[in-house]
Amino acid sequence: MKETPFMLLAGPCVIENEPLTLRVAERLSAIARNLGLAFWFKASFDKANRTSPDAYRGPGLEEGLRVLSRVREKTGVSIVTDIHEPPQAKPVAEVADMLQIPAFLCRQTDLLMAAGRTGRIVNLKKPQFAAPEDMAYAAEKVRLAGSERILLTERGTFFGYHNLVVDFRSLDIMADLGFPVIFDATHSVQRPSSGRSSGGDRRFVESLARAAAAWGVDGLFLETHPDPDHALCDGPNSLPLDRVEPLLRRVLAIREAALS
Repeated sequence: MKETPFMLLAGPCVIENEPLTLRVAERLSAIARNLGLAFWFKASFDKANRTSPDAYRGPGLEEGLRVLSRVREKTGVSIVTDIHEPPQAKPVAEVADMLQIPAFLCRQTDLLMAAGRTGRIVNLKKPQFAAPEDMAYAAEKVRLAGSERILLTERGTFFGYHNLVVDFRSLDIMADLGFPVIFDATHSVQRPSSGRSSGGDRRFVESLARAAAAWGVDGLFLETHPDPDHALCDGPNSLPLDRVEPLLRRVLAIREAALS
């Protein structure tokens, strides 16, 4: 598991427009090349689990896939994006190299099996309400559908109302299931459903990422934006784009020391 290049799944929470999406993808692609990372650009075409009905969700499936195709064409990066319904799996797999199952949907059997049938890599985000050992059952559904390429992502666990806590024992438990483990350092600092939208505190992103690196995590998931305070989605927990490379350099140094 530790022999593959360190993985980075990163990008803005949601597609806001094509120029911004391309700008972020180009910068992250350059960082990944410089650091020798296996990189997937992440941006959602729809955020179906917003707190408020008037929250920005994204451009939708058709326009979102057009933008992601454009990103892939212009930058050559691999793509990862969320799916929320089984019929989305096939068209999304024509554009994306990896399908991501949102944490709230990780028990949806039909969705997981539709993702598995595409043969793409499937990233399963551990639900905020689930124990890490429960991810064995989610992974089993994907495997039964035909995909052996599965990632498990830790993104924090509910700790009362409007708060998450990271139990780092989860990384060991999920690694014992035999799949690469990704740490989502940005959603782990989220404060779910704080008013009409989720809040967060990005000042803790680096501390948690460093801790995951000391464990020897296989990759990081980061939501990033050039101007998080004005992002249309998940701004409070997004990392400023200009802080991504310094963070990754520190994470890689810590991980190398931990695994040496």
